[in-house]
Amino acid sequence: MEKEKYYVNIGTGEISQMEYQNNDEFVIYASMEDIALLRSKMENMHGASFDSFIRAHIPIVPYHNDTANDEYDDNLTEAYRMVYELGDNQTKAHIKSMGILSDNHM
Repeated sequence: MEKEKYYVNIGTGEISQMEYQNNDEFVIYASMEDIALLRSKMENMHGASFDSFIRAHIPIVPYHNDTANDEYDDNLTEAYRMVYELGDNQTKAHIKSMGILSDNHM
């Protein structure tokens, strides 16, 4: 499986082989299968974010019972873990400094 260099910005959902503007938050080396899985996690985050937005406008659903928020958080954590695992040394150091992954994820 050949791995290529990609630039990733989780906040904007960008994954690109070309560096431009602010898409270079993280640098990873990944196969096409890795990229497909990472895109899937980011798309799941977007869907859960939209569901959470809808829930925010329905006041009878308490936040702590919000599966959309839980799904978003789970997918976000999985995306960061995956970027950490595929990342170069600078990416790994950046994610580690953010403190969003527990030690058992690194």
